[in-house]
Parts: sequence; structure tokens; C-alpha cells
Amino acid sequence: MHMVRAGGSRRIGLARALSKLGYCSRSQASALIRAGRVCLNSVVRRDPETPVRIEKDRVAVDGAPAVAGARIYLMLNKKRGVVTTASDEKGRETVYAGLEGLPWIAPVGRLDKASEGLLLLTNDSEWSARVLAPETHLDKTYHVQVGGVVDATLVKSMMKGIATGDGDLLRAQAVRILRVGERNTWLEVVLDEGKNRQIRRMLRQFGVEVKRLVRVAIGPLALGKLAKGASRALTNQEKMAVDQAMASQENKRPDKRNLSKPTSQETRRPA
Repeated sequence: MHMVRAGGSRRIGLARALSKLGYCSRSQASALIRAGRVCLNSVVRRDPETPVRIEKDRVAVDGAPAVAGARIYLMLNKKRGVVTTASDEKGRETVYAGLEGLPWIAPVGRLDKASEGLLLLTNDSEWSARVLAPETHLDKTYHVQVGGVVDATLVKSMMKGIATGDGDLLRAQAVRILRVGERNTWLEVVLDEGKNRQIRRMLRQFGVEVKRLVRVAIGPLALGKLAKGASRALTNQEKMAVDQAMASQENKRPDKRNLSKPTSQETRRPA
């Protein structure tokens, strides 16, 4: 049984209410609502935007009240070749392999199929939106193996930025050379924005081949020694550190905008 008592007198859409409580994703909630499986105050509603007063209205799914479950915050060391989706029409392995038995959780942003490393998953949609919002400026740190031996010239060029054919400016906040081999170089690249496939596109503009791309940190949260394909819950200290980092950036903004609604692009930006 699941009951939604959503917070305060402010009204939000019915689908968003279900997502906010961690019952399911907003798109899944919309499908349930349109199928006539969701009642608001004992009345079937088929419009996902039906206004709900959190904490006052009663919402039920399939006749069972919908209640907010415990908040889940996981970190996963995504393997190369795994896709960041709940299901794949091509039958490829997804990031949900090995996460059976958990309530609904969703990735916080994405890593593309060829990328590896730190991926967050949660059923706290409001927190996820804050992590993804550009206003929080949570830096993302990557270790990138590139073909060939590179030098300080490339490092400076990546931080200066380069325009793509469509006029997009791609730049890194910080770049440093980690180690140089005979045939490849490992770089550490820090991004403070989340443009689609930003590192790969940037290096392609410089004629540099990306061999491996591993995200090793999001803000103060480091991947550490978590094994490939393994996941674990964030500690209270880790969750608090991320929250404090976001709050610090938000408090610097004079216009403190609502950060709870990232654009559709922000939620779909694989590195």
C-alpha cells in the first residue's frame, strides 16, 4: 500500500508528486495516471498535471495509498559498455544489473556507453535535480586516457576553449597531465558545466583520440576504490558534504532561483 501526503499548501502536478515521493519516475507516473490507475482523494484522475496539495491530499495507486519510502542515495562504479537506462531495446547490459531488490531509483545524469566511473542513483528527485542544476556548480572530475603524447599546449588550449562547428564553446575548468607513456597520456579534466559528450567533442576538435574516460569525482564525492560494477550507499558524511557544497554555491547567487527543475537537456547529458 502506498499513500502520498505531499508538503504544505503549494500545489504541484500529480505525476511530479509521485516522483517527488520516490514512488516512480515522472514519466512512469504519467503513464500510471493516464491508464486510470491513480486516484486523488478517491477520484480517478487521468491528467498528470492535476494539481495536488502536498500534505493534504490523498493519492492512491491501484487502490493502495502511496507513501514516501526511505530515501536512497547510491554511488555506482559504472563499467564501460553498460548503458545508463532502465531497459535497452538492443538487449545491452544496463546500470541496473546487480541492483535488483531495490525500490525505484534513477540515475543522476548520465555517462555514455563508452564512459566509466562515478554515477549517482537516487529516489530523491528533488535532490537529483539540485545536483544536476548548473547553478550548484558541482565540478565533475575525469581521468582521460588519450592517444599519443600531449604537452602543456593542449592543456592550455582545453582551458581556453574551442568553438565547434555549430558555435558551441567547449572548455574545461582545469586540466593537468597525470602521466605520459610511449603511446598515450592520462589527463585529469575538471568540468564546471555539463554539455553533451563535452570532453570527447572537445578533444576531437583538437584531433586527439579518447581511449578511456573515467569520472572519478562529483564535487566533494570521490569514487575511491569502489570496484567496477559495484555500488554502495553514500555515508551520511558524504551526503552532507554534497549538500553543503551545493548550498555554498546556491548561497552565492543573489537571485537564488528555484533549482528543482533542470531542463530536459540537463537530465540527459552523458559525459
